[in-house]
Amino acid sequence: MRYAKPPPGHRRRRSLPGPRSVRGFTLVELVITLAVMAILATWAVPSFQAQAARQEVVTEVMRLKTALALARNTAITRRTTISVCPRPSATSTSCDLTDWSLPLVVVQGQAPGGNLSATETLRVLEGSGGPAITFSRGYPVRYKSLGRASGHNGTFHVCGRHGNAASVIVSNFGRVRVENGADC
Repeated sequence: MRYAKPPPGHRRRRSLPGPRSVRGFTLVELVITLAVMAILATWAVPSFQAQAARQEVVTEVMRLKTALALARNTAITRRTTISVCPRPSATSTSCDLTDWSLPLVVVQGQAPGGNLSATETLRVLEGSGGPAITFSRGYPVRYKSLGRASGHNGTFHVCGRHGNAASVIVSNFGRVRVENGADC
C-alpha cells in the first residue's frame, strides 16, 4: 500500500518533543535537593559516630559480663576454681594482664600469675579491638567453688571514643555490676 504524496507546500512535522512534554528536574531543584541533603548529612554523621562509640562500650561491657558469668556459673557447677584472663594469641601459654581488650579465656584452674600451662581452656571470647579495657588488679579474676571472687575482685574500666566509658565491678561475692560514665 502506497501513501499519497503530501500536497505542495506542506511541511512535515518534526517528532521532537516540545518544552511542555519534557519531564525531569530543573537545575534549581537539583541544587536545592543537594543543599538539603548536605545539611542533613552534617547533622546526622556526628550523631551516628557518637552512637557507634556508645555501642562499642556497651558491647565490651557485655563481653566482660558474659565471661565473668560463665566463669562463676562453671565454678559453682563443677565445684572447682575457674579463672578468666586475656590471652594475646591462641598459642600463648600466659595471660597479658595489662590489656583486657584481647580475647578473654575462661580456664579451669588457678592460672597463677597468668600462667595457663596447667589449665584446661573452657571458652574463648574474642576481643573486638575497640575500647581500651584495664583491670584494677594485676592477676586474673578467679572464682572459687562457691562462686566467690574473694581476693580476686576488682574493677574493669572500659574507655571508648568520645568520652564514653563504663566500669564493670566484681565484688568479693563474685557478683558483677556496671556503672556508666566512669572516668578514663
